[in-house]
Amino acid sequence: MPSLMKLIIALGLAVGPAIAFSGDMTWYYPGLGSCGQTNGNNDAVVALSASQSGYCGKSIRIHYKGKTTTAKVVDKCPGCASGSIDVSPVVFDQLANRDQGRVPVTWEFI
Repeated sequence: MPSLMKLIIALGLAVGPAIAFSGDMTWYYPGLGSCGQTNGNNDAVVALSASQSGYCGKSIRIHYKGKTTTAKVVDKCPGCASGSIDVSPVVFDQLANRDQGRVPVTWEFI
């Protein structure tokens, strides 16, 4: 039984709780990002605030009014506050009307 308990504890530590961030989501036309990749408007990509650097290639899950989508980190957004994100048009369109320009979201790394 002790080995089963060790396994349960190890799994709990490995999975851990997801840390959710909150902030504003805006959209931009991607190009050559700070992670060294060139992306376009139809790529599901995101730029994080400069204070959240070092996550190139990681994916995030974004939530807005009951809708959810994912995007890959490819750039940084120098004008974004910590927790705010800048996404490609295709990502924004999956969650909100682009005419809104800025919407409050929550998101986490996956």
